[in-house]
Amino acid sequence: MDELTKEFLAESLEGLDRMERCLTELESHPDDAALLGEIFRSVHTIKGTTGFLGFKRLETLAHRGENLLGALREGRLIANEEIISGLLQLLDGLRGILQLIETTGGEGERKTDDDHVLIALLNGLAEGGPQKPVAPMVKAAEPVDAQVTAQAAAAADKTLRIDVEVLNRMMNLVGELVLTRNQILQTTLSADNFPKLARRLDAVTADLRETVMQARMQPVGQLFGKFPRMVRDLARTCGKQVRIEFYGQDTGLDKSLLEAIKDPLTHAVRNAVDHGVETPGDRLLARKPAEGVIKLKAYHQSGSVVVELIDDGAGIRIPRVLEKALERGLITEQQVASMTEREVLQLVFLPGFSTAATVTSVSGRGVGMDVVKLNIEKVGGSVELESRAGVGTTLRMRVPLTLAIVPALIVQSGGQSFCLPQGALAELVYIPRREAAQAFERIGDAELYRLRDRLLPMVWLDRLLTLDGHEERMQQETHGFYLAVLESEGCRFGLIVDDLLAPEEIVVKPLSAVLREIGLFSGATVLGNGTLALILDVAATAERAGVRAEVEEPVATASVAVAELGSRSGSFLIFEGAGEGASSGFRRERMALPLEAVERIESVPVGQVEFAGGKALLQYRGELLPLEDMDGTLLDLAAKGSATLATVLICRRPGPLGAQAGQRVGMVVRRVLDVSNGTLMEEDVEVCDQRLAMVKEKLTVVHQGFLGPLQSQPAQRQHWGAVA
Repeated sequence: MDELTKEFLAESLEGLDRMERCLTELESHPDDAALLGEIFRSVHTIKGTTGFLGFKRLETLAHRGENLLGALREGRLIANEEIISGLLQLLDGLRGILQLIETTGGEGERKTDDDHVLIALLNGLAEGGPQKPVAPMVKAAEPVDAQVTAQAAAAADKTLRIDVEVLNRMMNLVGELVLTRNQILQTTLSADNFPKLARRLDAVTADLRETVMQARMQPVGQLFGKFPRMVRDLARTCGKQVRIEFYGQDTGLDKSLLEAIKDPLTHAVRNAVDHGVETPGDRLLARKPAEGVIKLKAYHQSGSVVVELIDDGAGIRIPRVLEKALERGLITEQQVASMTEREVLQLVFLPGFSTAATVTSVSGRGVGMDVVKLNIEKVGGSVELESRAGVGTTLRMRVPLTLAIVPALIVQSGGQSFCLPQGALAELVYIPRREAAQAFERIGDAELYRLRDRLLPMVWLDRLLTLDGHEERMQQETHGFYLAVLESEGCRFGLIVDDLLAPEEIVVKPLSAVLREIGLFSGATVLGNGTLALILDVAATAERAGVRAEVEEPVATASVAVAELGSRSGSFLIFEGAGEGASSGFRRERMALPLEAVERIESVPVGQVEFAGGKALLQYRGELLPLEDMDGTLLDLAAKGSATLATVLICRRPGPLGAQAGQRVGMVVRRVLDVSNGTLMEEDVEVCDQRLAMVKEKLTVVHQGFLGPLQSQPAQRQHWGAVA
């Protein structure tokens, strides 16, 4: 294949990718002239170039599509669903022929009957003939077999577009590297200028590495581009209305990692459409818009790239997950009693797990989410899942920027060197030998270290790896220990090592099959001194050591809450709240909350408060916040006008399994009075226990029913209807 044809194929396939994105947007904005112009240019460019290259089959299809697009541009037709479907079939036909040219060098002579079917469809749409349902994808959309298609996709993955400025910088740095090498070769180690040359070599090498990494970085928007079409087709198959939105499309990610997360992200998007978003009827009953929304976000965080998939669907019901897991034998009744909400959600990633009631062409076989977790962890990433029943689900995938070179801390344990990825390293603590007895605490079989009044689970690396001589080293150690505080997937623990060597930028090498079976290492590297070191997998280490993710445990009584503050003295937020006795059922009195429990104090116009299921709600920072209004403050303020400001204390609500532990709640108060230090007395504790029990009962009702059907509260409904 000549260079002209190769360039034509690359530009044409890129143009079709843009066309696909524009077509899905055009369905929502049929009068957008800019979108129509972009689509028309893509098809027109293909048609014009194919005539010169002699691809007649491609030229014929493109010409018919150009006629239909011309009618749309001139305003003779409106881009309805049928026309969009026809243009998408044209796109598939053009793409299939281009892939055939790329893999075989020719556009093929077979399947011309299918071309005639597609041409007839396009001609009928261009003439504005009788509207009829468009048949499913015509065979012209698949002009090559699966093997040829796979070959074309593999060929596309091997190409990379690089900015000319980046190439120029790489060339300049290679020139600097050659000059420095020549100077070093002509200089002896004892020469005065050798240290200067060594520093220059180090600087040039670092710059070259950064530039090469920059060349490999590709925007995640390239990956996001295929999802609008997929979501559109899948939503129609499932009888749903779904749109997808993108944020952070310019976020750069290594080319190899971009390809690695493509399949996991595809599984996740399909799962969100099929499992997450409800049908239009169910959404309307839940007081939601008929059209569901899926958001894809990408951003940099702590040396990693985070990709979030957020849907506003039904969320994951904890009891349903437990029921299915027990039914399939994935967990036991004894395990359920001690599981946190986070651990229950992690069951979704087990092979064979599915909550689907029936097996469909889309899902229900228990394959998908386990693939997501497995593939992300293969590239050194992690997967987190958050869900709120009735509100939606967030799947968060965290992957390293690159797999080639990563910063790491070299540590030593049992006479061997290991690498700790710096992305998971929070801090380092040196524990002198004389202080070890006071610093280490034991609860049952677990060892903990008190770090700034917080107990941290401890893991001895040599003991975990069963390295010989642990007890002997414990008796002989005189200088103390080093504790590396590590964080991964919500787990925070301290790793005890013998010594710290130095931070290095290591080149990651894949593990052999034997070492992979151990399950504690993510790779290997050769250090600057020539020795081999294994790279520790922090998440696997936490799992092997039995470290569990941190959760907020339920607070049953006020006395427990005070004990968690470390003493019965502390800072409190004083506010004017509710009490028993007034004719309205309450009387105003001063109340207090531990200051640590209050995240923010907000002044919110009463008109922004929504009402569903007889419960007050507030849209707060992208989430639906339940409001607790015990003394009717909202009703009193609403009577003064929708612009009247209400004072809301934003608090974190701990709760038991299945009750949205750690979820925010808003407490509506009359006014905030002061922040004060104080000490609880015994009688105060008993009263607070009763008050907290009452609040807890009310909040449970809020969380169980705030998105359900409206309860029988005609007075409140009538009042809030008047305010609206």
